[in-house]
Amino acid sequence: MSPPEASVSVVIPTHNRGDVLVRAIASIHAQTVAPAEIIVVDDGSTDGSVERIRAQFPRVRVLRQSNRGVSAARNAGIRASSGELVAFLDSDDEWLPRKLERQLGALAASPDAFLCHTNEIWIRNGRRVNPMKKHRKHGGDIFEKSLPLCIISPSSTLVSRRVIDTVGYFDESLPACEDYDLWLRVTARHPVLFVDENLIVKYGGHPDQLSRRYPAMDRFRIRAIEKLLAEHVLDERKRKAAETMLARKQFIYNQGALKRGRPLLPAS
Repeated sequence: MSPPEASVSVVIPTHNRGDVLVRAIASIHAQTVAPAEIIVVDDGSTDGSVERIRAQFPRVRVLRQSNRGVSAARNAGIRASSGELVAFLDSDDEWLPRKLERQLGALAASPDAFLCHTNEIWIRNGRRVNPMKKHRKHGGDIFEKSLPLCIISPSSTLVSRRVIDTVGYFDESLPACEDYDLWLRVTARHPVLFVDENLIVKYGGHPDQLSRRYPAMDRFRIRAIEKLLAEHVLDERKRKAAETMLARKQFIYNQGALKRGRPLLPAS
């Protein structure tokens, strides 16, 4: 499905991250296999990001929109792109030089695959940290492993446009966990490839991270599971696993809500 010469569009959503955005784009230019295009979607920045990128990287395509969130920005980039494959890169992350080369090779060797992701290096507040066991990456039929939390980093993915057109784009109604939601829809239908090499660097500890802005993130994962169950696309094993996880997350969320005086979620 994806020979090494398949065209790749890179989509970078950004909001007021001009300094790190330069690093992200430079890491794409350092790839051993160049993508067909780089699209930066500026989600209402006010820090001069657009002007800086246009000056330093004149061949990068820049789209501007009012501040509508990361899902809307990624979706705008997907719609504007022309590649057979779409790669995402968050503006605060970077790729290591062989990222696209290794993924294109893996996809070429597995013609039935639609999504490939990789392992990663984590940097928090300037220091390298080790991911916990629950963040361990996997390949194959990973739907059940994907239910507790998101184990596919957007910056590591290379995905067929055809599968996005089939399962749908990022859900713009979700302010967070939009990646969890999309990867559940993909893994419900398809196995995925995993290149077990550290091919991206993820930087954390920023004050504007969504996990700091939106407490009790499981409320968004609950919505994602409920939506998927309503689609009736899961086989019996996956449906039971999804229902079990949904009940567990609703219980945990409601225990926290009782302690904090928040409204309870109704049982599904």
